[in-house]
Amino acid sequence: MSLQSIQSVPRLPARAADAHKGHFGTVLIIAGSQGMGGAAALAGKAALRSGAGLVRVACPQSSTAIVAGFEPAYTTIPLPEDQQGRISERALGRILDSVRACDGVALGPGLGTSHGLQTIIEALIQAPSLRLVLDADGLNNLSRIGQWHQKVKAQLILTPHPGEMKRVWASVFRQPMPKDRTDQAAQLAQASKSVVVLKGAQTVVTDNRTLYINATGNPGMATGGSGDVLTGIIAALFGQNLNPVDAAALGCHIHGLAGDLGAETVGQIALTASDIIDSLPKAWLSHNKQSL
Repeated sequence: MSLQSIQSVPRLPARAADAHKGHFGTVLIIAGSQGMGGAAALAGKAALRSGAGLVRVACPQSSTAIVAGFEPAYTTIPLPEDQQGRISERALGRILDSVRACDGVALGPGLGTSHGLQTIIEALIQAPSLRLVLDADGLNNLSRIGQWHQKVKAQLILTPHPGEMKRVWASVFRQPMPKDRTDQAAQLAQASKSVVVLKGAQTVVTDNRTLYINATGNPGMATGGSGDVLTGIIAALFGQNLNPVDAAALGCHIHGLAGDLGAETVGQIALTASDIIDSLPKAWLSHNKQSL
């Protein structure tokens, strides 16, 4: 397999002096369930710290106050929920209305799994103009949708960790998954017409044409919520009109760099997802200086 390697990390363009928040994208985060409001909040706050002009977090109605309490700078959208506190299929209409007003959408952190969520995801992946990031339970639900890879019309970024990769792979291919991580990601990207971000040490980003191997990050980032932060970062960059590969590659670089900077302050053992978000400003400043 011959892929063209990305030699330098992409960057966001400089902001015009007369820019306003409408120039930097409206991002919708669809996330959370009973007991998992923090996942939605982390993704939303990370999107704000990564330049999104506006961030909206859509979550189950009973979780709205909890999610809103984490961060005053994003707005919340309360959605109908099922008896287990997960977003209900009845929310599909409101989600589709909200998506139309957004430049980038992320779905998955803390959602749980259900038939209703699978119905919502199946509708979203078939929306031709949608810029969509699927992570965590977004991927777990996706893997339960029959022939989902043949239905993709959205601009899709998939961000599996190794366990999620196994489930998604089995939903697409009959043959065993190759041992090489680059082969895994490239074959899934080709079959699903998507960009795949295969997380882990030296995260792989590919669309089956170009390849980026991330060099930032540390073992302290193996902590709950870290992936939710990455989801928010990539969604913000996608919403700022970066192409899918550049949004994913830059998002992974900045996420890892923020983790490295956070570990310098608190150490790898004590590092949390909130520390990664708190280090995003320094990560962006450092990256922008190195890119000049």
